[in-house]
Amino acid sequence: MRPSSRLAEIQSLYSAHRTKRNQQQKEKFLSSEYKELVIDPFLLRLERPEIEPGFQDPRNCLVFWSRPPDNIIRLSVQIQNLLKKVAPNIWLMPQHRMHMTVLELAHSKTPEQIASLVTTVRSAIPYMTSFTYSHRARLVKPMISYDLSAFAVSFLPASGEKRRAQIAAPADQRVVEGDQYTYHHLRRDVFNLAQSTGVEVESRYQVPSAHITLGRYLGEEDHHTPELRKRWVEAIDEINQWLENEVWDVESGEWSGEWSVGEERGLDARCGRLWYGGGRTINLGEGF
Repeated sequence: MRPSSRLAEIQSLYSAHRTKRNQQQKEKFLSSEYKELVIDPFLLRLERPEIEPGFQDPRNCLVFWSRPPDNIIRLSVQIQNLLKKVAPNIWLMPQHRMHMTVLELAHSKTPEQIASLVTTVRSAIPYMTSFTYSHRARLVKPMISYDLSAFAVSFLPASGEKRRAQIAAPADQRVVEGDQYTYHHLRRDVFNLAQSTGVEVESRYQVPSAHITLGRYLGEEDHHTPELRKRWVEAIDEINQWLENEVWDVESGEWSGEWSVGEERGLDARCGRLWYGGGRTINLGEGF
């Protein structure tokens, strides 16, 4: 199979996943049998402490995140603002906490279990977090993906789309770049690096997805009638159409949806109460 065909196949896999899922979720929102949103009980207690005073999230994790560069943060905030207009009560991910999970080593563990895992992988972490400096995968074509519990901006692995700007590689270091090295390959390589330390990777993400969670629902206030749910779905469709027309494949303009993973910052090895963008950084890799 020619490399270009393989690239198109990988992008198609990611595209089909998010398109099919969005259609399924749209049908759920508009169904006459709709019952309720899936409200995250942990986030609800953190945001509304009067429900359970003193509550702390018991779930501790160990992950490798990619932090979005400035142009993707700006675009994500714009999408959040547009969604907030039709659903003013949604919870939004603070922009300084935005992230994309490249690899989740462990989730829902005790602090002691996570500390033990960190000890096991610590020597490999600096190399893993700077892996994107020499292995540069590009993401394009942002789109809102959503379900009954959350909404995100998702991306596709690049497949030969024109670049807005080329970031020069250092002359003294071999850099794997070009769209033949996709985000799918990056996830595979980081997974293999982690596994080579002897830890058992417990990643929850087995699906072809590259996304930043933008927010979640805290209640039914914005979706409790068929009219409100229809308005929500239509707003998402309209924003996705705007993204396709004004952001995808646009060489110059106010917005850019192109993301080279590792741009500005390397991967962020992070542990602790990581849900909703929390936790602490163990090591942040070198950006380009």
